[in-house]
Amino acid sequence: MNRLLALAVALLTTAPLSAQTNSLQDLSRQLDSLPNVTVYPAKEIITLDPSKPKAEAVAVVGDRVLAVGTLDELKAAAGNQPVTVNTSFADLVVVPGFIAQHDHPMLAALTMTSKIIAIEDWVLPQGTSPAAKDRVEYLERLTEAEASLTDPDEVLLTWGYHHYFHGELKKSDLDAISTTRPIIVWHRSAHEFFLNTAAAQKYGVTRGWFEKQSASVKAQADFANAHYWEQAAFAVMPLIAPAIASPDRIKAGLEFVESYFHANGVTLGCEPGGIASKKMQDVQNAVMSDSASPFRFYFIVDGKSITAAYPDDKVVEESEKLLTWGQGMTAYLPRQVKLFADGAIFSQLMQVKGGYKDGHKGEWMMDLDFFARTMRVYWDAGYQLHIHVNGDAGLDMVLDQLELNMRRHPRSDHRTVIVHFAVSTPEQVARIKRLGAIVSGNTYYPVALADNYRTNGLDPERADSMVRMGDVEKAKISYSFHSDMPMAPGQPLLLMWAAVNRITNDGNLRAPEQRVSREGALRAVTIDAAYSLQLEKEVGSIAPGKLANFTILGDNPLTCDPVQIKDIAVWGTVHEGRVLPVRTQRVEVRNSLSLQDMELQRIRRLNAAYEQQLQSGELAGLGFVTSLESGLQRAQIGCGPGCLCAVSRELVAAIESQVTKEPAVDGSAE
Repeated sequence: MNRLLALAVALLTTAPLSAQTNSLQDLSRQLDSLPNVTVYPAKEIITLDPSKPKAEAVAVVGDRVLAVGTLDELKAAAGNQPVTVNTSFADLVVVPGFIAQHDHPMLAALTMTSKIIAIEDWVLPQGTSPAAKDRVEYLERLTEAEASLTDPDEVLLTWGYHHYFHGELKKSDLDAISTTRPIIVWHRSAHEFFLNTAAAQKYGVTRGWFEKQSASVKAQADFANAHYWEQAAFAVMPLIAPAIASPDRIKAGLEFVESYFHANGVTLGCEPGGIASKKMQDVQNAVMSDSASPFRFYFIVDGKSITAAYPDDKVVEESEKLLTWGQGMTAYLPRQVKLFADGAIFSQLMQVKGGYKDGHKGEWMMDLDFFARTMRVYWDAGYQLHIHVNGDAGLDMVLDQLELNMRRHPRSDHRTVIVHFAVSTPEQVARIKRLGAIVSGNTYYPVALADNYRTNGLDPERADSMVRMGDVEKAKISYSFHSDMPMAPGQPLLLMWAAVNRITNDGNLRAPEQRVSREGALRAVTIDAAYSLQLEKEVGSIAPGKLANFTILGDNPLTCDPVQIKDIAVWGTVHEGRVLPVRTQRVEVRNSLSLQDMELQRIRRLNAAYEQQLQSGELAGLGFVTSLESGLQRAQIGCGPGCLCAVSRELVAAIESQVTKEPAVDGSAE
C-alpha cells in the first residue's frame, strides 16, 4: 500500500500546477468511496511469504489480502479509507489456509457413513469406533454391529477390514454372524469386497453371473468365498450399489465430508481422477458448489477413462468438455490429468522390486502399453500429470516414461506429480530431482502400516522408510502432503504431525532420518500444495493480492511441542474474506457409528437446492456430456490387462442409477 501511495504522490508532483488541484480533489473523492478495510490482529501470523514471513496483523478488502504488518502500520497506511479492526483472532495463530491436495469426497461419503471397524481409531464428529487390532476383536465388533440393527432386513455395510491385521475372512465367518441379514465387508483399501450368503442372494451375485465375467475378473475373485478384489470388485459393484450408494447415504455422506474438512481447517480441496460421471458430479455440486460452501473444491480429469474411450486426436477435446461440469465453488482444473500406475498400498498390490516376502504379486492399474500411450498423448498436449504410484518397481516405470518423454519432447516446468510415493529408493529420489518432477506424499502410510508391514509382505527396511519425505526435502524437491481421504483422515495437522514425527499408531518411531522440518510440513499443506495444483499465485501464503484464505489455530505448529501438532485446536477459517468459525472447535471423539445410529453434525446451511432436485426428480433427467461406453464403441480402443475402465463403466451406471432416485421417506437404506 505504501508503494501505491508513493506512486500516486510521484504522479501528482510531476503534473502541471493547473491540473494538480483537480487531481487532488479527484483523488480525495475516490479515497472517500473506497471499500472498507478489515484488519485482523493475531497472536502470531505465519505468512510463508519470504518478503515478510511473520506479521502482527493482516488487512483484507473483500476476498483479497491488502497488506500485512503491524496493526499501527496497517491503520496508518489505510489513511482515509474506512477501517474495521476485528479482534476475533487476537489470542490465536493465523496460518495460510490449509489445502487438501488429494481427496475423494464421494468415496469418503460412502465409507464414512458405513459401520467403520478399522485398523486404527478414526477421529470424526459423530461417535466412537476404536480400532480392531486382531481377528478376534474384529469378528466380535462385527457381531456386535449386526446385533445392534433392529430392522431384520437392513443391510450391514462395514468398512475398514484389513487381512494383514484381522486375519483371513471367509464367507463362512460372515454366515456364522447371520444367515438372513445381508453383510457386505468393504476392505480398508476400498478395492475389495466380501459378502455373506444372504448378501450374494439378495443382490444377484450368482454362479450364472460369475461365469459371464471375463477371465481377468475371474482371476481376481474367489466366488466360493464371495471375495472380490480389484477388477472383480468393480465388476460386483453394480450389483451391490443399492446397499452402498443409496441417495440417503450419498447426501448424508457429502454433507459430512463438507463439515469434516471445514472442521479441520481446509480452505481448498482437490480430487484428481475421480469417476467421470456428469450425474455424480451434479450430486457433488449440489452439496459443495453454492456460495455458502466453506471451501472451493477442484477436480482433475481421469486420463485413463478418456484415452480408453477416444482416439489420440480426440483426447484433449473430450478432456476439456469436463471443464463445464463444475459450478460455483466446484470446478475442474484446466490442462491437468490423473494417471494410474500400480495397485493400492492398503491391499499390498503395489509393484515392488524383489517381490513380496509371502510370494503374492502386485498389479498394474493400467496396462503398461496403455499407460505409455496415455502419458504420451497428454504430455504432448502440455498437460500437467498427476501419477498414482506406490511401489518402487512402479516408480521405475513412471520415471522411465517421464525420461522418455522429456528426451523425445522436452518441456520446462512440467511439474509432474509423483502421487502417494509409498515404497521408493534414495536413487529414485535423485532421479525425480533430475527429471524436474515433484512429490505428493501420503505421510499417514508409515503411521498406519509400517509396524505391520515389517513382517507381513514387506520387510523392516522397506516398511520403515515408506514415504521417504526426508530424502525429498534434503534434495530440495517441492513436495506436498495429501490424505487421499478415506485412505487417511482428511486432517492437514495430522499429516504434518506424521511427517515431522513418524510415530506409528503403536507408538514406534520408524525411519527418523525421513522426518521433515516443521516449516516444510506446513508448506506441504499450504503453498507447496498450491504449487502442485498450479494455484500458487492465488492461494497458499498470506501476501498482498492473494485470496484471503486463512486457517485459525490455537497454537503455532512451528514452535509447539512437535508431538502435539495433530492436537492443535482449529478455531475455524477465513475463506475468501468470509470468517467461518467451527462450531465444535476440537473433535476428540473417535470415529463412526452406522448411518442409522448417528446424528450427522449439521453443516451451516441446508442443501435446499439439492433436496428439491432429488424430490422433484430433476436429477433423473440429467445425461452424460460424454458417454464413455459409446466412445469406446466408436473408437474401438480397448485397455490391456489390469485396466479397470471396462468395469468402471458398469460402476458408473450402477451408482448413477442410485443417485437419481429419490431418498426413502423414512430415511432407511434402499
